[in-house]
Amino acid sequence: MNLSRRGLLAAGGALGTAAAGAGTAGAGTERGAPHRPGAARVMTGFDRLSADGYRLLAGQKVGVVTNPTGVTPDVRHIVDVMHADDRVELTAVFGPEHGFRGTAQAGGGEGTAKDPATGLPVYDTYQVSGQPLADVFTRSGVDTVVFDIQDAGARFYTYIWTLYDCMEAAALAGKRFVVLDRPNPITGREATGPVLHEEFASFVGRKPISQQHGMTVAELAALYNGEFLAKKAELTAVTMTGWRRSMHFDETGLPWVLPSPNMPTPDTALVYPGTCMFEATNVSEGRGTARPFELLGAEGLDAAWARAAGAEGLPGVRFREAYFAPAFSKFSGRTVGGVQLHVYDRDAFDAVRTGIALLITAKRLYKDFAWRADNDIATLTGSDRVGTMIDAGAGTDQVVAAWQQELAAFRAVRRRYLVYR
Repeated sequence: MNLSRRGLLAAGGALGTAAAGAGTAGAGTERGAPHRPGAARVMTGFDRLSADGYRLLAGQKVGVVTNPTGVTPDVRHIVDVMHADDRVELTAVFGPEHGFRGTAQAGGGEGTAKDPATGLPVYDTYQVSGQPLADVFTRSGVDTVVFDIQDAGARFYTYIWTLYDCMEAAALAGKRFVVLDRPNPITGREATGPVLHEEFASFVGRKPISQQHGMTVAELAALYNGEFLAKKAELTAVTMTGWRRSMHFDETGLPWVLPSPNMPTPDTALVYPGTCMFEATNVSEGRGTARPFELLGAEGLDAAWARAAGAEGLPGVRFREAYFAPAFSKFSGRTVGGVQLHVYDRDAFDAVRTGIALLITAKRLYKDFAWRADNDIATLTGSDRVGTMIDAGAGTDQVVAAWQQELAAFRAVRRRYLVYR
């Protein structure tokens, strides 16, 4: 616990210190109310960095880890903005999963090439980590690595582990590391869900954090540096102003850009920490539809699932009988039956609990229900507990109760790294 909340703010120099009151800025916005024209808008880390004339990066050759979400409020990409500004020397771009410009589907990168818009070299960092990634940073010739990617708020969304890998590699390569903060789109109120057991570590979960972490990327960076990295990164965080932990994305005044092809809206992000667990089953998680992770289904499921899910008494959500034909992925081109989630009270909604209840009811109703052979449910949930308990006939309350002690321990650690009120 080497980097406390105070340490994170101080690490940002003038910009970070100025953000000490970030939690109170815009406090007049009512909880749950949509953003109104003229209301206080969240100022992202990049907004603040550029408004300050990039002084934090003065005299440095800069490389940026980013993707299509790295945009200004008027949806210009930060790489294009920085490349056109002689106050900053941008010399390289590093692309994560789906690529820098976002042309790759899940499980792919764009490769290493020259960006046609700017002429900058773009290095593919997808599935590159440790010393090989440090070698990429060294080969690029940059002095400072800047990270600016919109997260979705779930442990198994890979960009937060791209952050971890890049911090580790920057430390190995002797490079400065700057995180430009953006909102957690599903609020930062609390951490929920099971905590990863390190024997199940993978690229969808490197370290023991909860399934819905309730942190921003700058807070996660401080957590990584303080708790998990053997060699600490030379870390600076440029925090936001105007963001509060209770804010949903539509309250920030910022534009939503798809962080990945199957994360089309903030509504997707809201349900994703729970319904993404269906990736570990033979039930469609809605990939190949306009509402991935909100639509779930399989051949042989029907209205009975919506009734069963509704009977679970889950807060803030209703279930509609739904039929759909995915354009790709599971059941491609075939009509399946299932449910659509309709969240009517997003502050009461518990995505992870809802996902567990849906798994339990689907297994009970769908005679062909099966887990993926690669034990992906353990990879996604961070241990073999969830799959084992569901197979043994446990109910939703029992499964959720099983991780509470570990969750409480993580919440205690997490609190030390929270910046915003």
